[in-house]
Amino acid sequence: MMAVRTRSHPHRLPIPPRRREDPPMSEKASTSTASAPADPPDGPVVLARLERLPFTRVHLRVASILGIGTLIDSFDGLVVAVALTSILTTFGAPLSVAGPLIAAGYLGQILGAVGFGVLSERYGRKWAYIASSVIFGGLSLTAAFSWSVDSLMVIRLVQGIGLGAEVPVAAAMFNEFVRANARGRIVTLYESLFIWGILLASLLGGVFLAVFPPETAWRGLFLIGALPLVTAVWAWFRLPESPRYLVEKGRVGDADRVVAEMERAVRRPDGEKSVTEPAPLAAAAPPSGRTRFGELLSREYRGRTVLLWSTWLTTFFALWGFTTFMPTLLVKIGGLSPSVASLLTGAITLGDLIVLYVAAWTLDRIGRRFWFITGYSLALFGAVLGVVSIGLFGVSGWQMLFASGAIVLIGVNINAPLIYMYSAELYPTRMRAWATNVGSSLRSLAAVVSPIVLGLLLEQPGGIVIAFAVFGAALAIGLGVFVKLGIETRQRSLEELAR
Repeated sequence: MMAVRTRSHPHRLPIPPRRREDPPMSEKASTSTASAPADPPDGPVVLARLERLPFTRVHLRVASILGIGTLIDSFDGLVVAVALTSILTTFGAPLSVAGPLIAAGYLGQILGAVGFGVLSERYGRKWAYIASSVIFGGLSLTAAFSWSVDSLMVIRLVQGIGLGAEVPVAAAMFNEFVRANARGRIVTLYESLFIWGILLASLLGGVFLAVFPPETAWRGLFLIGALPLVTAVWAWFRLPESPRYLVEKGRVGDADRVVAEMERAVRRPDGEKSVTEPAPLAAAAPPSGRTRFGELLSREYRGRTVLLWSTWLTTFFALWGFTTFMPTLLVKIGGLSPSVASLLTGAITLGDLIVLYVAAWTLDRIGRRFWFITGYSLALFGAVLGVVSIGLFGVSGWQMLFASGAIVLIGVNINAPLIYMYSAELYPTRMRAWATNVGSSLRSLAAVVSPIVLGLLLEQPGGIVIAFAVFGAALAIGLGVFVKLGIETRQRSLEELAR
């Protein structure tokens, strides 16, 4: 019997036996595919996800951080006017230095608004906000220890750089977090904090001046104004950068992480998406390119710039004039006591808030144009009422003066908070903060010019009638420009409006 010989293959490696723990080849392939890196996020898709988000706790955190800064910004900006008499008494300074002392802060605000407009486009909204908060909070703390009226004037000049930057930077940033169909309501409610800051300055000023000696009172008010130092630390750790700014700068991965955090905030505990979450929207591709600061006057944006600059100047020309002089007018012309004049001025501020909240709840339904035109028309009616009743019919007493001035102030205080949101809506991300800050610098310019003009007019016979006429003419110009050039922005995404 012949033995069967097996043929050997010296070049073929033996196949080892399959071990129990080895997965099948199909499983290996799927494991390899699963471990492959995911595709990088796409910018327009990230913005579409952001645009479909409802108001989340991340929005609330952002609004809280930015809102505290905005509240204290308006509070701090009015402190000198509220405590002016005490400051002059402390240093034995003449009344003639009051104007330069107030103007120094607003001059700093002009510089800060323009300078930080550039910085916020180069280095981001978050860091511009933090830096401006540190400047105006730190300098408010320093102002509390001023040793002379000259030192306070210099400190206010530098502090104004932070004051002028914080509100427009925060406004542009918060606009970039909020979706189109709720932006009018949410952003206007947020901007109402600026009016609350003015009211807070008046109320706390009255309390401090009544409770503490004059020298202690105004220093204590400046100490309260240092609160943004705490907010800046909070913002450093907890304020996310604007997703739209990140996408614009090519940092899509960072934007994706911010939006993913916001998306997690609207998921139910079981992991499913919130039932209140709307369907995804298609987002237009965001505009790209470097910020060109002269682009505000380019053919594409020139009309929008003229519209906004006109609105900034005419609104705040009337607002700062009457806000600064209303208590004095009620005392000097109306014959009221300072305490009663202060209470009536506070009542006007409360009226401003009520009308503004009505506007906030209807902005996304009836639109921005309606409310801007309403604000201008109401303020113009107040100015005409003052000219006709006091100038033509010779009505005297504080009642008509109060009624006319209150109508002017309520009208312009509709437009004043809305202009921050509206400015941010009309420009693309690459220049949004820059455009808002430049517009805000005109607010500060009006704050310098308007009280000077009103003060000069009141020195003339029949000056209050002339003042109502001058402010009425400015408001008529603003109304005409807005009717001609105003753009409706309700329910439209920032990317759509940027085209």
